[in-house]
Amino acid sequence: MLFNSAIFIFGFLPVTLAGFFGLGLRGHKEWAIIWLTVASLFFYAWWDVSNLPLLVISIGANFAIQRLLARHRSKTLLVAGIALNLAALGYYKYAGFLAKTIDSALDGGLPIPHIVLPLAISFYTFQQIAYLCDSYDGLVEDSSFANYMAFITFFPHLIAGPITHHKEIIPQLAHANIGRPEPIMMAAGATMFLVGLFKKVMIADAIAVYANSVFAAASRSEQLTMFEAWGGGLAYTLQIYFDFSGYSDMAIGLGLMFGVRLPFNFDSPLKAANIIDYWARWHMTLTRFVTAYIYSPITVKLTRRRMEAGKPLPKRGQMTLGTFLTLVAWPTLLAFLIIGVWHGAGWQFALFGLVHGIYLTINHGWRIFKKSRGWNWNNDNVFLVASSVLLTLACVILGLVFFRSPDIDTAFRLVEAMVGANGVGLHSSQLLTQRQVQLTLVLTAIVWLLPNTQEWLRRVPTGLGELRSPGWIERQIFALASFGWRPSRAFAVAVGLLGFLAIAKAISAAPPEFIYFNF
Repeated sequence: MLFNSAIFIFGFLPVTLAGFFGLGLRGHKEWAIIWLTVASLFFYAWWDVSNLPLLVISIGANFAIQRLLARHRSKTLLVAGIALNLAALGYYKYAGFLAKTIDSALDGGLPIPHIVLPLAISFYTFQQIAYLCDSYDGLVEDSSFANYMAFITFFPHLIAGPITHHKEIIPQLAHANIGRPEPIMMAAGATMFLVGLFKKVMIADAIAVYANSVFAAASRSEQLTMFEAWGGGLAYTLQIYFDFSGYSDMAIGLGLMFGVRLPFNFDSPLKAANIIDYWARWHMTLTRFVTAYIYSPITVKLTRRRMEAGKPLPKRGQMTLGTFLTLVAWPTLLAFLIIGVWHGAGWQFALFGLVHGIYLTINHGWRIFKKSRGWNWNNDNVFLVASSVLLTLACVILGLVFFRSPDIDTAFRLVEAMVGANGVGLHSSQLLTQRQVQLTLVLTAIVWLLPNTQEWLRRVPTGLGELRSPGWIERQIFALASFGWRPSRAFAVAVGLLGFLAIAKAISAAPPEFIYFNF
């Protein structure tokens, strides 16, 4: 079931809210949680009911393993639990790809299994691995099976994130006031949901037409000019930006409607002035998971080995090349290779991860080099910030070429066009119309000049996590005291009009999926 579908907006959501608060207001908090879980399972099964048994079995198995870990702190049991999760993910997501790769290498005519990827398996697998790791470390408090199941299946984040943490959600589900509506949370949640819906159906789906035409042309081996390739890359960057931003807003908004605050997952990443900052703003909960459960344990282990060998840790500004490669570059490349293949089974996703791993390695190296030279640049310098943002954007567009392309050949054809192999092509293009150029410029201006949704609603608590300090542009906008959202008639009318346009557009045709539904 899609958030941008009529059955969800007019059927599932109001019925689920009514049942949840109906039970909660009567003092049946436990039944309200059960109702929410059953509704979430129905929401999940609507897509393909055959996926439901795997989800339920995964939840039951992980809860049972957690209970055993709580009684017996066994590393063997932890490894077995993680392996069980990864085996399920590996089979459903990567078995077909591996079989196809082996068959292609051997040219042996091997049978290729057709395995349908279960919806959301990448997301709920990571959440449950984190749950087991924290249980082994003694960081999990006892929780009922009902609350655990509600935590995993809670429909706003189930399909495409954010990747939630048990310490964030289970205490909220166990709170005494759960199931009792709070007007300010309902109003803020409805606002975020409607704004996110507008981003998806009115912006992301509109710019997708242009992005699709360029990538389709590249997949047909048509020669693209530099202008066409960069234009198509920018169009897709804006498409996935507003698509994922819209989904994140809708997920947090839906959570607020049910009295649950979800973690922020998207924070204006195209305003980032470097790749490190970009990944602190893009799919924030994925970055958080990989950092906490993959990158940091690797670096801690490597550091411990170094100290046991009698090698002192160098100061960050005095790191040798060998130490940098061991303690920074290798863990970064591995972590981002995992991020790449987490998104999909294909060599293009692996290259996407490696490209960003290289970006981050260079970024970390540049920071260390600056520190060793004592350079401290003024981050309020408009020219310096603008040029850094543009360079970061170019790197992001190049990386997303691999992410969006259906295969490696298509990606490299686009990269060749981007470096001018087929000419610059500033003349009138069949693929890049004047309307597309105007639309991409307008959307880029919106991305850079306007605050994001959580900044606009910063007067009320929406998602979990600290809001950034506003940059120079946001400070000028926030100087207009009337700009920030507040529960008032004027804002109700404005958001209502925005929502009416978005809903009318959403139900006028078959709604397209969100991009992250594919992962």
